[in-house]
Amino acid sequence: MIDLTRLETFIFAAEHLSFSEAARHLHVTQPTISHHIKALETDLNVQLFDRAGTALQLTEAGRLLLPWARKLVRQAIELEDLMTSTQQEVVGQLRIACSTTAGKYVLPQLAARFCHQYPGIRVKILACTSEHVIPNMLEGEANLGVVSSYDYCQGDFECQEFFSDAIALIVPKDHAFAKRPYITPDEILNQRLLSREPTSGTRRVLMTELAKHDISVDDLNIFLELGNTEAIVRTVQAGFGIAFVSSLAAECPIEQGQLVAVPVEGLELKRKIYMIRPRLEAPNRPQEVFWSFIHDPANADLIHLPETG
Repeated sequence: MIDLTRLETFIFAAEHLSFSEAARHLHVTQPTISHHIKALETDLNVQLFDRAGTALQLTEAGRLLLPWARKLVRQAIELEDLMTSTQQEVVGQLRIACSTTAGKYVLPQLAARFCHQYPGIRVKILACTSEHVIPNMLEGEANLGVVSSYDYCQGDFECQEFFSDAIALIVPKDHAFAKRPYITPDEILNQRLLSREPTSGTRRVLMTELAKHDISVDDLNIFLELGNTEAIVRTVQAGFGIAFVSSLAAECPIEQGQLVAVPVEGLELKRKIYMIRPRLEAPNRPQEVFWSFIHDPANADLIHLPETG
């Protein structure tokens, strides 16, 4: 049977490609690391590291073992947590994959409240793109996911509405739109527009609404695409164009008077953010408790925060 301590040692050594770094992280001596690796290689009858030269490298066997080692150690920890959770206190680890900008503003505060109420649970929020949420969950890297499309809420996944996110048109404080009570959709056409990538939830909502006014992406002057909303906000703030972003991302510079949010007549710029989890999964008490916790009445201020942005 494979020794979990040896597997954990292998993981740290493989991630840092250094026995000394693994020893530092695990608070043991370097000879202890070498002993565990050698014993694991003997158990599996393979060589896991190429020790030729000064640089440590994984062999093919080592590369194949690494994801399995992570999975086995993670499942062992979850099993221990599950057994402990059958007692009075709920303990364990909870990993949440978050792909939405708005979620990155709401989720950390909610997770902090959750940890305060359940000090035995350790939460880790994994920032990733929407394309990586499902693989993270299928591979066991995440217990829950936060996404901006209901398309993910089908098949093997259970879904619940998390919150509604408002999308705002932001312009520099000295822009011609800044003092207008509102603008019309066609006035956007001649403006230099910054945008997220086509797969982003914000852009999908925007293009759906503009289509109602016979405006397509080809009609827009999108001169710069960025995969980071905060970068878009800063670029607009510097005066290089206008953009549609989650109101939460622009809240601070708007309050400071550095940006202005301008209403666009006829556009319903809101989107729903969802939380998802696998339908068929081994019992996980932290996941179950957090799943219910997000809509505790005490958290209404956070859940409704994006709607007031």
